[in-house]
Amino acid sequence: MSYPSDRKYTKEHEWITADGTVGITHHAQDSLGDIVFVELPKVGTELTMGRTFGTVESVKAVSDLFAPASGTVTAVNEALATAPEQVNKDAHGAWMIKIKVKNPAEMNALLSAPDYEKFVSEEAAH
Repeated sequence: MSYPSDRKYTKEHEWITADGTVGITHHAQDSLGDIVFVELPKVGTELTMGRTFGTVESVKAVSDLFAPASGTVTAVNEALATAPEQVNKDAHGAWMIKIKVKNPAEMNALLSAPDYEKFVSEEAAH
């Protein structure tokens, strides 16, 4: 799998674009299996980098979602409430939330696409 280079990645398998769009990676949805429910925050919620902002429930497990940056939620992908399987179909296209990033420099600590691919392959080797 090659990961889009227009975004940064977390070691918890979320991605964020420069404009603050957030989702989970193909690796995350592949590991989870069929996603049946997504719980997301309301618009206006303040997020802190590294803290949970919601959950993804699959047929296998419930997993926390972690904020890739601090900021305020400006939009929520409401379509996922009735069609959470969109994340399985296109993890890098089915965004979850959009945030107004408080401190863009925080994103410098995140992984580039090649670094994330290396991280995933090393994680799979263990």
